[in-house]
Amino acid sequence: MDRRKIVVILKGYPRLSETFIAQELLGLEQAGFELALVAMRRPTDKKRHPVHDEIRAPVFYLPEYLHEEPVRVLKGLYASFRKPGFSQALRAFLRDLPRDISRNRFRRFGQAAVLAAEWPTGFSWLHAHFIHTPASVAHYASLITGIPWTCSAHAKDIWTSPDWELKEKLVANRWTVTCTESGHTHLSRLAGPQGDVHLSYHGLDLARFGPNETPRPARDGSDPADPVRILSVGRAVGKKGFDILIEALSRLPKDLHWRFDHIGDGEKLPGLKEQAARAGIADRMNWRGALDQKDVLSAYRTSDIFALACRITEDGDRDGLPNVLVEASSQGLVCVSTAISGVPELLTDGENGFVTPPEDPDALAKALEQAIRNPALRHRLGAEAEHKVRSRFDFHTSITQLSALFESAWKASS
Repeated sequence: MDRRKIVVILKGYPRLSETFIAQELLGLEQAGFELALVAMRRPTDKKRHPVHDEIRAPVFYLPEYLHEEPVRVLKGLYASFRKPGFSQALRAFLRDLPRDISRNRFRRFGQAAVLAAEWPTGFSWLHAHFIHTPASVAHYASLITGIPWTCSAHAKDIWTSPDWELKEKLVANRWTVTCTESGHTHLSRLAGPQGDVHLSYHGLDLARFGPNETPRPARDGSDPADPVRILSVGRAVGKKGFDILIEALSRLPKDLHWRFDHIGDGEKLPGLKEQAARAGIADRMNWRGALDQKDVLSAYRTSDIFALACRITEDGDRDGLPNVLVEASSQGLVCVSTAISGVPELLTDGENGFVTPPEDPDALAKALEQAIRNPALRHRLGAEAEHKVRSRFDFHTSITQLSALFESAWKASS
């Protein structure tokens, strides 16, 4: 088997909100790896980014719900039952089940059996993106087949998974990589000396996000005919804090002239639109829906301020380091955000952006007002953020790190 042939299991593919994964997959292919992509869910987005069309890897879909493909699942279980590792995988599943009595747990085992039975010929490694459900499938499939596995952990998957499950996966796999210092600290503590956890920022394909050559206007919010343009990009979900951002926008002084553009879809969009209407600012809001990467890049280049009010939700969900902050910063667009997870690893308040406490619309409104009224300041901070991205967040660095980790693991297992 060729050691450079890797099966990558993902929760869904392709997804507009996971450009960082698509970018990494393309980077690994460009580095000489052959990939086969296995997704647990079929795509639901109506659009796709150009980077998805550049990835050559074939895509296979597991049964999203076992009852929808019963014959395939039964064939997978029968074929897996005949493999030497099936009894070990079954014991692991039965050990996990009392701690997570759910249909999802049965689904993961069934999906793992299908993956093991339909394993692509010649592939000798398994890598999971996200340490929650994809890693569960990867763990069971690894036990069934005897094929080693590794994992990339990101944000929600870390903070909404129970510690017992994280610890067992961290010890069971060859290594785990994660994309923020806060996530790395948490996982390293759980893994202890038996685990192998690494920090690697996703980075950005700077060739795709070249410098913005058009000078930004010195809008200061005083001209109703030329309002300051505020942009945010992200799914309308709780951890993005769009309700906090709308509340902050509603508290801006009435003499300021601004427009707000939101790019993204999500379940909370209707409620956010109603909130804006109640606050009396609906006429300043432009809800653009999901767009591909080219249109998002154009929006970065024609906006004056980028805003994202990240927060920790009640179930512990949170962002890691939102890729949109890195993208916006690459265009010299000043960012206003909150001190959550990896955001302070990119932005330092007053040095290369505005960083406020989470869940604080007053502080967010004050930062927005300062950015609106002072174009020279936001241009300077945006330039500093761009310098940091271009010097420290090049995705080639993360691809080099991942390549080295794979090579090291292969040598250790040979």
